[in-house]
Amino acid sequence: MSTLLLRLAAPLQSWGVDAKFDRRGTERLPTKSGVIGLVAAALGRRRNESLDDLSSLCFGVRVEREGALLRDFHIAKSVDDAYVTNRYYLSDAVFLVGLEGEYSTLTAIEHALRFPAFPLFLGRRSCPPEGQVSLGVRTGLPLLQALTEEPWLISEWAKGREAPEVHLRIVTDATSNTGYAVFQRDVPLSFDQQQRQYGFRRVHEHSAFPMTNPNSKRALKHPITTHDAMAEL
Repeated sequence: MSTLLLRLAAPLQSWGVDAKFDRRGTERLPTKSGVIGLVAAALGRRRNESLDDLSSLCFGVRVEREGALLRDFHIAKSVDDAYVTNRYYLSDAVFLVGLEGEYSTLTAIEHALRFPAFPLFLGRRSCPPEGQVSLGVRTGLPLLQALTEEPWLISEWAKGREAPEVHLRIVTDATSNTGYAVFQRDVPLSFDQQQRQYGFRRVHEHSAFPMTNPNSKRALKHPITTHDAMAEL
C-alpha cells in the first residue's frame, strides 16, 4: 500500500457532520466525507456517480495547527419571514491528510488534484484552499508511517510562536489492531442531492506525536533533561 498526502490550509474551513437547519456546525478535524467530496470534485465526478472506490481508501489526519473556532451568522429571508442562521468555521487551521490505497488509484487522484475538473473547497464552497493541496504519493508507506514521517507543515514564522516541543494529534480509521475507537458518521455513500447517504466508520486517536521545534522563540518552562530518578531504584 501507498499513501497520498494532502495539505489542507485556508483562512476558513468547515467540516460539518451534523449540519442541519439554522445551525451549521464544524468538526475540529477534516471529515472523510468532506475530503472524499474534494477528491470527487477534482476527478470530475457527478453527484450521482459511485463513490465506492474513494470511500474504501483508508483515511487519516495529523493536526498541524488547530485553528480557532469562528461563529458567523446570516439573516435568511423567506417570503413571509426572516430568521438567523449560525455557521461555524475553523480559522487559520492547517491539516495533513493521508489517503492509503493502491498506487494506481492514488496517482490518478494526485494528478486530478493538480488539474481539478471542478473547483476545490474545504468543506464549503466559501472555503477555497490556500496553496498546493497535493503533496504527492509516498510509495510503499502505510498511512500512519507517512503521517508521522512528514515534516511539520506550518510556516517558519508560525513555528517561532510555538513551543520548543509540540505534540501533534493524529486521528485515523480504526483497524482490527487499534484499541479504543468511536463511531463517526461521515463515510459518503452517495452525494446525490435527491438522496444523500452517509455510513459509519470507526475512528481511533493515536498518542500525540512529539515533534521538536528548533525555530521556537519561546523559552522552555521546564528544561528537557535525560535524568531518570527511577533508574537508581
